[in-house]
Amino acid sequence: MLELGQNQTSPAAGDLIKDVSEADFMAEVIEASQTVPVIVDFWAPWCGPCKTLGPALEAAVTKAKGAVKMAKVNVDENQMIAGQLRVQSIPTVYAFWQGQPIDGFQGAVAPSEIEAFVDRVVGQSGGDASGGLDEALTAAEEMLDQGAATDAAQTFAAILQEDDKSARAYAGLVRAHIALDDLEQAEAILNGAPAEISKAPELEAAHAALDLAKQAAGAGPVGELTAAVEANPDDHQARFDLAQALHANGRTQEAVDQLLELFQRDREWNDEAAKHQLFTIFEALKPNDPIVLNGRRKLSSMIFA
Repeated sequence: MLELGQNQTSPAAGDLIKDVSEADFMAEVIEASQTVPVIVDFWAPWCGPCKTLGPALEAAVTKAKGAVKMAKVNVDENQMIAGQLRVQSIPTVYAFWQGQPIDGFQGAVAPSEIEAFVDRVVGQSGGDASGGLDEALTAAEEMLDQGAATDAAQTFAAILQEDDKSARAYAGLVRAHIALDDLEQAEAILNGAPAEISKAPELEAAHAALDLAKQAAGAGPVGELTAAVEANPDDHQARFDLAQALHANGRTQEAVDQLLELFQRDREWNDEAAKHQLFTIFEALKPNDPIVLNGRRKLSSMIFA
Protein backbone atom coordinates (compact mmCIF):
# COMPACT_ATOMS: atom_id res chain seq x y z
CA MET A 1 0.00 0.00 0.00
CA LEU A 2 1.17 3.50 -0.75
CA GLU A 3 2.55 5.17 2.36
CA LEU A 4 2.25 8.95 2.49
CA GLY A 5 4.23 11.54 4.35
CA GLN A 6 7.41 9.55 4.89
CA ASN A 7 9.70 11.58 2.64
CA GLN A 8 10.29 15.16 3.69
CA THR A 9 11.96 16.20 0.44
CA SER A 10 9.91 16.62 -2.71
CA PRO A 11 10.83 14.59 -5.82
CA ALA A 12 12.21 16.54 -8.75
CA ALA A 13 9.59 17.74 -11.23
CA GLY A 14 11.19 15.61 -13.95
CA ASP A 15 10.50 12.49 -11.90
CA LEU A 16 6.87 13.44 -11.30
CA ILE A 17 5.83 14.84 -14.69
CA LYS A 18 6.90 13.27 -17.97
CA ASP A 19 6.05 13.40 -21.66
CA VAL A 20 5.01 9.87 -22.58
CA SER A 21 4.70 8.20 -25.98
CA GLU A 22 3.46 4.87 -27.29
CA ALA A 23 6.99 3.50 -26.85
CA ASP A 24 7.09 4.01 -23.08
CA PHE A 25 3.39 4.15 -22.12
CA MET A 26 3.49 0.64 -20.64
CA ALA A 27 6.54 1.43 -18.51
CA GLU A 28 5.67 4.99 -17.45
CA VAL A 29 1.95 4.50 -16.86
CA ILE A 30 0.82 0.88 -16.55
CA GLU A 31 3.88 -0.47 -14.73
CA ALA A 32 4.65 2.73 -12.83
CA SER A 33 1.10 2.81 -11.47
CA GLN A 34 1.70 -0.44 -9.62
CA THR A 35 3.35 1.57 -6.84
CA VAL A 36 2.06 5.15 -7.24
CA PRO A 37 -1.01 6.48 -9.09
CA VAL A 38 -0.31 8.07 -12.48
CA ILE A 39 -2.50 10.82 -13.92
CA VAL A 40 -2.47 10.91 -17.72
CA ASP A 41 -3.20 14.20 -19.49
CA PHE A 42 -4.25 13.75 -23.13
CA TRP A 43 -3.61 17.04 -24.93
CA ALA A 44 -2.60 18.60 -28.26
CA PRO A 45 -0.70 21.80 -29.16
CA TRP A 46 -3.74 23.27 -30.93
CA CYS A 47 -6.11 22.69 -27.98
CA GLY A 48 -6.90 25.96 -26.19
CA PRO A 49 -8.33 24.51 -22.94
CA CYS A 50 -5.32 22.18 -22.72
CA LYS A 51 -3.04 25.20 -22.30
CA THR A 52 -4.91 26.13 -19.12
CA LEU A 53 -5.57 22.67 -17.73
CA GLY A 54 -2.07 21.27 -18.23
CA PRO A 55 -0.16 23.76 -16.04
CA ALA A 56 -2.87 23.65 -13.34
CA LEU A 57 -2.71 19.86 -13.28
CA GLU A 58 1.09 19.94 -13.12
CA ALA A 59 0.90 22.35 -10.18
CA ALA A 60 -1.50 20.07 -8.29
CA VAL A 61 0.67 17.01 -8.97
CA THR A 62 3.80 18.85 -7.81
CA LYS A 63 1.98 19.98 -4.66
CA ALA A 64 1.23 16.33 -3.82
CA LYS A 65 5.00 15.80 -3.34
CA GLY A 66 5.31 12.35 -4.87
CA ALA A 67 1.96 10.87 -3.85
CA VAL A 68 0.99 10.88 -7.53
CA LYS A 69 2.77 11.19 -10.89
CA MET A 70 1.72 12.68 -14.22
CA ALA A 71 2.16 11.55 -17.81
CA LYS A 72 1.48 13.95 -20.70
CA VAL A 73 0.37 12.32 -23.96
CA ASN A 74 0.22 14.36 -27.18
CA VAL A 75 -2.71 12.77 -29.03
CA ASP A 76 -1.48 14.01 -32.42
CA GLU A 77 1.72 12.00 -31.99
CA ASN A 78 0.19 9.04 -30.15
CA GLN A 79 -3.12 8.34 -31.84
CA MET A 80 -3.03 4.60 -31.14
CA ILE A 81 -3.01 5.08 -27.35
CA ALA A 82 -5.76 7.67 -27.57
CA GLY A 83 -7.83 5.29 -29.69
CA GLN A 84 -7.34 2.34 -27.35
CA LEU A 85 -8.46 4.40 -24.36
CA ARG A 86 -11.38 5.85 -26.34
CA VAL A 87 -10.29 9.45 -25.97
CA GLN A 88 -12.91 11.26 -28.04
CA SER A 89 -12.19 14.87 -27.08
CA ILE A 90 -9.45 16.80 -25.35
CA PRO A 91 -8.43 17.65 -22.81
CA THR A 92 -9.14 14.24 -21.29
CA VAL A 93 -7.56 13.13 -18.02
CA TYR A 94 -7.37 9.56 -16.67
CA ALA A 95 -5.89 8.38 -13.38
CA PHE A 96 -4.31 4.91 -13.31
CA TRP A 97 -3.66 2.83 -10.21
CA GLN A 98 -2.15 -0.66 -10.35
CA GLY A 99 -2.55 -0.77 -14.11
CA GLN A 100 -6.23 0.19 -14.21
CA PRO A 101 -8.05 3.51 -14.77
CA ILE A 102 -9.74 4.55 -11.50
CA ASP A 103 -10.97 8.07 -12.23
CA GLY A 104 -10.99 10.77 -14.88
CA PHE A 105 -12.70 13.76 -16.46
CA GLN A 106 -12.99 15.66 -19.74
CA GLY A 107 -12.69 19.35 -20.47
CA ALA A 108 -11.15 22.23 -18.55
CA VAL A 109 -12.12 22.50 -14.86
CA ALA A 110 -11.40 24.97 -12.07
CA PRO A 111 -8.09 24.68 -10.17
CA SER A 112 -9.98 23.78 -6.98
CA GLU A 113 -11.61 20.86 -8.80
CA ILE A 114 -8.24 19.73 -10.10
CA GLU A 115 -6.78 19.67 -6.59
CA ALA A 116 -9.83 17.75 -5.37
CA PHE A 117 -9.35 15.27 -8.21
CA VAL A 118 -5.69 14.71 -7.28
CA ASP A 119 -6.62 14.29 -3.60
CA ARG A 120 -9.32 11.80 -4.55
CA VAL A 121 -6.88 9.75 -6.67
CA VAL A 122 -4.38 9.65 -3.82
CA GLY A 123 -7.11 8.50 -1.46
CA GLN A 124 -8.36 5.79 -3.81
CA SER A 125 -4.86 4.38 -4.14
CA GLY A 126 -4.31 3.89 -0.43
CA GLY A 127 -4.25 7.27 1.23
CA ASP A 128 -6.85 8.24 3.80
CA ALA A 129 -9.21 5.25 3.77
CA SER A 130 -11.48 3.86 6.48
CA GLY A 131 -9.03 1.56 8.22
CA GLY A 132 -11.52 -0.77 9.94
CA LEU A 133 -13.44 -1.68 6.81
CA ASP A 134 -10.21 -1.95 4.83
CA GLU A 135 -8.94 -4.53 7.30
CA ALA A 136 -12.19 -6.47 7.02
CA LEU A 137 -12.04 -6.33 3.24
CA THR A 138 -8.47 -7.60 3.23
CA ALA A 139 -9.42 -10.43 5.57
CA ALA A 140 -12.37 -11.40 3.35
CA GLU A 141 -10.19 -11.36 0.25
CA GLU A 142 -7.68 -13.62 1.99
CA MET A 143 -10.50 -16.03 2.89
CA LEU A 144 -11.54 -16.12 -0.75
CA ASP A 145 -7.97 -16.73 -1.92
CA GLN A 146 -7.69 -19.61 0.54
CA GLY A 147 -10.88 -21.25 -0.71
CA ALA A 148 -13.22 -20.27 2.14
CA ALA A 149 -15.77 -18.78 -0.25
CA THR A 150 -18.78 -19.10 2.07
CA ASP A 151 -17.03 -17.30 4.93
CA ALA A 152 -15.76 -14.67 2.51
CA ALA A 153 -19.27 -14.09 1.13
CA GLN A 154 -20.63 -13.58 4.64
CA THR A 155 -17.89 -11.09 5.45
CA PHE A 156 -18.35 -9.12 2.24
CA ALA A 157 -22.11 -9.00 2.87
CA ALA A 158 -21.51 -7.69 6.40
CA ILE A 159 -19.21 -4.98 5.06
CA LEU A 160 -21.91 -3.88 2.63
CA GLN A 161 -24.23 -3.44 5.60
CA GLU A 162 -21.77 -0.81 6.84
CA ASP A 163 -20.85 0.71 3.46
CA ASP A 164 -23.28 0.02 0.65
CA LYS A 165 -21.11 1.96 -1.81
CA SER A 166 -18.01 -0.22 -1.40
CA ALA A 167 -17.06 -1.37 -4.90
CA ARG A 168 -14.43 -3.63 -3.38
CA ALA A 169 -17.01 -5.41 -1.20
CA TYR A 170 -19.47 -5.78 -4.08
CA ALA A 171 -16.74 -7.21 -6.29
CA GLY A 172 -15.62 -9.59 -3.55
CA LEU A 173 -19.17 -10.82 -3.03
CA VAL A 174 -19.53 -11.44 -6.77
CA ARG A 175 -16.26 -13.40 -6.85
CA ALA A 176 -17.29 -15.41 -3.79
CA HIS A 177 -20.49 -16.54 -5.50
CA ILE A 178 -18.51 -17.37 -8.65
CA ALA A 179 -16.26 -19.56 -6.50
CA LEU A 180 -19.41 -21.20 -5.08
CA ASP A 181 -20.52 -21.86 -8.68
CA ASP A 182 -23.61 -19.71 -8.16
CA LEU A 183 -23.29 -17.62 -11.31
CA GLU A 184 -26.91 -16.52 -11.28
CA GLN A 185 -26.54 -14.94 -7.84
CA ALA A 186 -23.18 -13.43 -8.81
CA GLU A 187 -24.81 -11.74 -11.79
CA ALA A 188 -27.72 -10.50 -9.68
CA ILE A 189 -25.28 -8.92 -7.19
CA LEU A 190 -23.34 -7.30 -10.00
CA ASN A 191 -26.49 -5.91 -11.59
CA GLY A 192 -27.67 -4.62 -8.21
CA ALA A 193 -24.57 -2.52 -7.50
CA PRO A 194 -25.31 1.22 -7.12
CA ALA A 195 -25.05 3.16 -10.36
CA GLU A 196 -22.34 5.47 -9.02
CA ILE A 197 -19.90 2.57 -8.54
CA SER A 198 -21.00 0.38 -11.44
CA LYS A 199 -17.98 1.42 -13.52
CA ALA A 200 -15.45 1.09 -10.70
CA PRO A 201 -12.36 -0.98 -11.65
CA GLU A 202 -13.18 -3.59 -9.00
CA LEU A 203 -16.62 -4.19 -10.48
CA GLU A 204 -15.31 -4.18 -14.04
CA ALA A 205 -12.87 -6.89 -12.95
CA ALA A 206 -15.66 -8.87 -11.29
CA HIS A 207 -17.70 -8.59 -14.49
CA ALA A 208 -14.77 -10.00 -16.45
CA ALA A 209 -14.43 -12.86 -13.96
CA LEU A 210 -18.14 -13.64 -14.36
CA ASP A 211 -17.85 -13.63 -18.16
CA LEU A 212 -14.96 -16.10 -17.94
CA ALA A 213 -16.91 -18.31 -15.52
CA LYS A 214 -19.82 -18.43 -17.98
CA GLN A 215 -17.44 -19.37 -20.78
CA ALA A 216 -16.01 -22.18 -18.65
CA ALA A 217 -19.40 -23.86 -18.52
CA GLY A 218 -19.26 -24.46 -22.28
CA ALA A 219 -15.53 -25.11 -22.64
CA GLY A 220 -14.50 -28.13 -24.70
CA PRO A 221 -12.06 -30.92 -23.80
CA VAL A 222 -8.45 -29.70 -23.61
CA GLY A 223 -7.00 -32.88 -25.11
CA GLU A 224 -9.14 -32.84 -28.25
CA LEU A 225 -8.62 -29.13 -28.82
CA THR A 226 -4.86 -29.45 -28.32
CA ALA A 227 -4.78 -32.21 -30.92
CA ALA A 228 -6.80 -30.06 -33.33
CA VAL A 229 -4.38 -27.14 -32.98
CA GLU A 230 -1.35 -29.39 -33.38
CA ALA A 231 -2.88 -30.91 -36.52
CA ASN A 232 -3.61 -27.47 -37.99
CA PRO A 233 -1.87 -24.51 -36.31
CA ASP A 234 -3.90 -22.13 -38.49
CA ASP A 235 -7.23 -23.38 -37.12
CA HIS A 236 -7.90 -20.15 -35.26
CA GLN A 237 -11.25 -21.22 -33.84
CA ALA A 238 -9.71 -24.37 -32.35
CA ARG A 239 -6.90 -22.32 -30.79
CA PHE A 240 -9.39 -19.83 -29.34
CA ASP A 241 -11.52 -22.68 -27.95
CA LEU A 242 -8.38 -24.28 -26.52
CA ALA A 243 -7.53 -21.05 -24.70
CA GLN A 244 -11.02 -20.99 -23.17
CA ALA A 245 -10.71 -24.62 -22.12
CA LEU A 246 -7.29 -24.07 -20.59
CA HIS A 247 -8.55 -21.11 -18.59
CA ALA A 248 -11.57 -23.10 -17.43
CA ASN A 249 -9.14 -25.71 -16.09
CA GLY A 250 -7.12 -23.14 -14.16
CA ARG A 251 -4.27 -23.07 -16.68
CA THR A 252 -4.36 -19.30 -17.12
CA GLN A 253 -0.79 -18.78 -18.31
CA GLU A 254 -1.22 -21.40 -21.04
CA ALA A 255 -4.50 -19.78 -22.07
CA VAL A 256 -2.78 -16.40 -22.39
CA ASP A 257 0.05 -17.97 -24.41
CA GLN A 258 -2.42 -19.48 -26.88
CA LEU A 259 -4.26 -16.16 -27.28
CA LEU A 260 -1.00 -14.28 -27.82
CA GLU A 261 -0.06 -16.84 -30.48
CA LEU A 262 -3.47 -16.39 -32.13
CA PHE A 263 -3.12 -12.60 -32.06
CA GLN A 264 0.32 -12.84 -33.63
CA ARG A 265 -0.94 -15.13 -36.39
CA ASP A 266 -4.02 -13.05 -37.24
CA ARG A 267 -4.83 -10.07 -35.02
CA GLU A 268 -7.98 -9.21 -37.01
CA TRP A 269 -9.52 -12.69 -36.76
CA ASN A 270 -13.15 -12.64 -35.59
CA ASP A 271 -13.13 -8.89 -34.83
CA GLU A 272 -9.90 -9.09 -32.79
CA ALA A 273 -11.34 -11.81 -30.58
CA ALA A 274 -7.91 -12.82 -29.25
CA LYS A 275 -7.15 -9.31 -27.99
CA HIS A 276 -10.58 -8.89 -26.40
CA GLN A 277 -10.29 -12.25 -24.65
CA LEU A 278 -6.84 -11.31 -23.36
CA PHE A 279 -8.21 -8.06 -21.97
CA THR A 280 -11.00 -9.99 -20.25
CA ILE A 281 -8.50 -12.34 -18.60
CA PHE A 282 -6.20 -9.47 -17.60
CA GLU A 283 -9.10 -7.50 -16.15
CA ALA A 284 -10.28 -10.46 -14.07
CA LEU A 285 -6.84 -10.93 -12.48
CA LYS A 286 -5.11 -8.66 -9.98
CA PRO A 287 -3.31 -5.82 -11.81
CA ASN A 288 0.08 -6.81 -10.40
CA ASP A 289 -0.27 -10.50 -11.26
CA PRO A 290 2.84 -11.59 -13.23
CA ILE A 291 0.56 -13.14 -15.87
CA VAL A 292 -1.01 -9.72 -16.41
CA LEU A 293 2.25 -7.77 -16.39
CA ASN A 294 4.05 -10.13 -18.77
CA GLY A 295 0.99 -10.66 -20.96
CA ARG A 296 0.30 -6.94 -21.34
CA ARG A 297 3.95 -6.31 -22.16
CA LYS A 298 3.98 -8.99 -24.87
CA LEU A 299 0.65 -7.85 -26.32
CA SER A 300 1.81 -4.23 -26.32
CA SER A 301 5.01 -5.13 -28.14
CA MET A 302 2.91 -6.84 -30.84
CA ILE A 303 0.43 -3.96 -31.12
CA PHE A 304 3.10 -1.25 -31.33
CA ALA A 305 5.57 -3.24 -33.42
